[in-house]
Amino acid sequence: MNPDYVIHPLGDSAVILKWQQQISMAIHQEVMKTYYSLRSGTSSYILDLIPAYASLTIVYDAAQLRRHERIPGLQWMTAYIRKQTTTQATVSFPAPRELHIPVCYDPSLGPDITEMAASRHVAIEDIITWHSQTIYTVYLTGFLPGFPYMGEVCPALATPRRQQPRLHVPAGSVGIAGVQTGIYPLDSPGGWNIIGQTPLRMFDAAKADPCYCRPGDRVQFIPVTLEVFRQIQQEQ
Repeated sequence: MNPDYVIHPLGDSAVILKWQQQISMAIHQEVMKTYYSLRSGTSSYILDLIPAYASLTIVYDAAQLRRHERIPGLQWMTAYIRKQTTTQATVSFPAPRELHIPVCYDPSLGPDITEMAASRHVAIEDIITWHSQTIYTVYLTGFLPGFPYMGEVCPALATPRRQQPRLHVPAGSVGIAGVQTGIYPLDSPGGWNIIGQTPLRMFDAAKADPCYCRPGDRVQFIPVTLEVFRQIQQEQ
């Protein structure tokens, strides 16, 4: 594996591996290869691995590492990461899950979709088609528990964040910010352009795997009517 990343300290109990900082499927593939390579290791010092668009954060037990290795954590982690990622010629990791997520694009649930259509001199149906015809990759989850950052939307849909964020965005709201699309898993303030809503629960703390989406998943949005949206919502 070619380590095209640099390692930086992140506080006293974490390091971050950074690739070229851009949204790129090729770069994200390297992130995920490194993620699975380190996850397959046996070090008890590593507590968590957090993949993102072009970086991987590694949280480690600094106290235990100092006690047993007697060298600085950054020095030990750098050596371990290099060894773990360069000695494995190939890394096997699971095929991405294919998720189909229902979304109702009715303006009552997508308050920005009408303005987005008007600004492009197209019909709302065009916005729906552009958004739902693309298969997106989940690059990371963050901001809120289970918030999936996905990309990239087609160029016609790319839209800057709202200048004035909303104080309340309902859970399940599907939005666009720049070339990204995402889903608010919880009620929250937010500045993304909201074009619809899914009736599915994106985060459920009662489940063993609380996040509906995971990094690496491939997602396609399925347009549904307001009636179907309500039916699915009642079944959740």
